[in-house]
Amino acid sequence: MKKIITFFIFLIAAIGLFVAATNNNTNDGLVVGDVAPNFSLKNIDGKTVSLDSYKDAKGYVVIFTCNTCPYAVMYEQRIIELHDKYAAKGYPVIAINPNDPEVKPGDSFEKMQQRAAAKEFPFAYLFDDGQEVYPAYGATRTPHIYLLDANKTVQYIGALDNNPQDASAVTTKYVEEAIAALEAGEKPSTTYTKAIGCGIKVKRS
Repeated sequence: MKKIITFFIFLIAAIGLFVAATNNNTNDGLVVGDVAPNFSLKNIDGKTVSLDSYKDAKGYVVIFTCNTCPYAVMYEQRIIELHDKYAAKGYPVIAINPNDPEVKPGDSFEKMQQRAAAKEFPFAYLFDDGQEVYPAYGATRTPHIYLLDANKTVQYIGALDNNPQDASAVTTKYVEEAIAALEAGEKPSTTYTKAIGCGIKVKRS
């Protein structure tokens, strides 16, 4: 009798954990196959930019990144090169800084403008003021990448490539491979990877 009671207690607990995990998954932002929400955010030039600003886009490389995270800094040049290579093909980079400048003063709008000027960013660098966009997408790191197709459907989520520390040692370029698949009319073979970077600095309550 004790074994039966123990079994049912275990079963109820397991069901509870499963339901909790399922509920959490529905609140963690976008998954591959979801249609990404649009946004209207201030660019470093003061203009408002949204996904709809790119009229001829075949896709969008939305990257949550910042000035201060060492991983974001390591990826800066590669992100520039990605935009230079693919924007003309219809896949522009749209960078979004999700950090709260009260927590990280180096990620203020003014510092974003300075960083973009110093590095000559060729892409939009938007400020998620109010921190409403990154949770809608489910971003947790800087950098964290969402590749969308022309219909704003998520096709890939994760890292740019498989070596943040050393660009010369990269063996797999996840985003480039995903774009190549879309260009060929196919689905990317890799749709998720782990985003490696710093945690997003959340606005204090």
